[in-house]
Amino acid sequence: MRTRFRLTRDGDGFVARLTPAQTAAMREALGHVRHRDVSDLTLRLLLGTGRETVDALIERLSGGHTESRDIRFDTEELHAVHSALTTAPTMFVSREGAFLQEPFHIRLGFYRENFDALAYGIAEAASEV
Repeated sequence: MRTRFRLTRDGDGFVARLTPAQTAAMREALGHVRHRDVSDLTLRLLLGTGRETVDALIERLSGGHTESRDIRFDTEELHAVHSALTTAPTMFVSREGAFLQEPFHIRLGFYRENFDALAYGIAEAASEV
């Protein structure tokens, strides 16, 4: 999966051209964190925003797209995506502290390295805007 992309300013938001795999990884990360049985406060702590914003973002990232497409984010949404990519793997840590790669891959369809690299790509793209 390609993990680098550019963000361009669009008024008070940003536009990113995302590949289908990038879009799917973001959607899977957000969906996994969102659909856990956590309180509104916990979700806000984990993603920096509430359920309504997360649900709208998941909806925008959904669809069986086969081509790269432009997705608009505001700062809060970009933060939520970055947080979801970094938070989702922590939900696959055993009681002994080991990361459970196979369950992560089965549930989310990606490797942790993909999530880590994409989260890093978001931070890099933001630093270049």
